[in-house]
Amino acid sequence: MQEAARIKSRIQKVLEEAHIKLGSVATDVLGVSGRLMLRGLITGEQDPAKLADLAVGVLRKKRDPLMQALSGKVGDHHRLMLNKLLRALQTRETEIAEDEGDIRRHIEPFRKAVLAWMQVPGIDEVTAWSLVAEMGPDMAPFETAEQAASWSCVCPGNHESAGKQREGRTRKGNPWLRSAICEAAWGASRTKKSYFHAQYARICARRGPKRALMAVAHSMIVVGFYLIKNDLKFNDLGADFFDRRNREQATRRAVKRLNALGYTVHLEHATSQPA
Repeated sequence: MQEAARIKSRIQKVLEEAHIKLGSVATDVLGVSGRLMLRGLITGEQDPAKLADLAVGVLRKKRDPLMQALSGKVGDHHRLMLNKLLRALQTRETEIAEDEGDIRRHIEPFRKAVLAWMQVPGIDEVTAWSLVAEMGPDMAPFETAEQAASWSCVCPGNHESAGKQREGRTRKGNPWLRSAICEAAWGASRTKKSYFHAQYARICARRGPKRALMAVAHSMIVVGFYLIKNDLKFNDLGADFFDRRNREQATRRAVKRLNALGYTVHLEHATSQPA
């Protein structure tokens, strides 16, 4: 998958060198429409209108921007490189599909653990495979969630000197596990109306995105531990969890913000209206 990602980046670079700005219009340069246009470029088509007509689906509504994006200078060298890179990408994608089929067959006895991980926002099937492979299907090596998080190296180190708690960096740990859970944490932090989204935003505002991402990864390891160890179902606490937990603090923060904007706020409890 990393090799496929590198090839996609190289394809994008070749297009940029030829002044083809397809990525500014299409969300996925190597989607169905993108590949049809790439093949058109490879076969020697230069007319932006004809290339834009190859778009399918929603992208057809962006014909004029597509024509501007496809008005480049594609030479023989660019066509040669695009052809080679596109064939290499197709080969890698075929290998990925074959590997996923093999993994899916071999991991079937541990399907329960995979499904448990997949309940957590941000964790897809491939990520769940990595987590089961690196941490085990039953969390047997770990007595507590804290031990699992510590072994996963997604919690800060304990650096204390002269009675003062100093900055504690995380250990490198297992690179495959760390990569998988951090990628999942990034996806979870983008899942709106979820606890992980609220946790990321709360910590990011105070301590920056890297620490916030690591905190979300830590929470996901803890959640996964209990889901598998105790055979539980995932129940998202919700994006308003922190406000509900400390209503007074959230109220003071909102009032302070409104006062800073020049408003005078008078608080009054809302009364429930009859249905």
